[in-house]
Amino acid sequence: MGAGTARLSPAAAEPTRFSLPLPPDQGRPTPSRSPAPAAAPGGPSRPLPPLPRAGSQSSRGPALVRPRPHTVTHPRPEVDVAAMVRLFGYVDVTDTGFIVAVLSIAFNPFFWNVVARWEHKTRALSQTFGSPRAACYCLGAVILLLNCVRSHCFTEAMKSQPKLEGWDCHWTYYSGLAISAVGTLFVTSSFLALGFTGTFLGDYFGILMEEKVTSFPFSILDNPMYWGSTAIYLGWSLMHASPAGLLLTAVVAISYTIAVLYEGPFTEEIYRRKQKGVKSK
Repeated sequence: MGAGTARLSPAAAEPTRFSLPLPPDQGRPTPSRSPAPAAAPGGPSRPLPPLPRAGSQSSRGPALVRPRPHTVTHPRPEVDVAAMVRLFGYVDVTDTGFIVAVLSIAFNPFFWNVVARWEHKTRALSQTFGSPRAACYCLGAVILLLNCVRSHCFTEAMKSQPKLEGWDCHWTYYSGLAISAVGTLFVTSSFLALGFTGTFLGDYFGILMEEKVTSFPFSILDNPMYWGSTAIYLGWSLMHASPAGLLLTAVVAISYTIAVLYEGPFTEEIYRRKQKGVKSK
């Protein structure tokens, strides 16, 4: 810069600042050990001092403790839809093996209820096989064969579908094994308590029991044969970590529930007629 050039004063070199008028006692600068931070554009000419942090000591008083807001949160029951979508996303319901398994599960109780009621009305099987007991044994053999076919279709449908990786572990396997063992106990004890004819619809053939069975497992739950069979399929599905098996197990439970709704009142009516016949004698 040349010697003849006039120098502008510092006040004139600074750009013009617009600030709100301050009272006389606040317009004076206060000495401080550290330079004040620059004011934000468009803000006040002198920034406010920062608040002391929680737990720090201040020269003017004790530490400032910031109160925590008191909020009450209520838990909301939510269904993990994403988990359900992932679970059933493993199942291909259009697979031929899966469809065959569903049909075999639904067909079995439908078949034995239709045939048993037809026999109760017409006695056609008893006349064909020569006696009600022989006809009951033949129907029981057919039901056992159908159950074997159902179990085979169930297993093949599980094998053709993917496994759930999170369940493919020892804990799930042994849990399924324990559930299957409980189901097998219910099925076996029910068969021993009812006998062959009591298990396979002998009352529809006129082979009635002397009294209602109330021993184990009938002392714990009704229709233990059905629910024991459902537990076996549930345990089998867990042992294979199969989402398809779980879905088929639900189909088994639904089919048995519908069967109980039809069988229960009809069987009670059969024994009610028996009681009336005994009293009339």
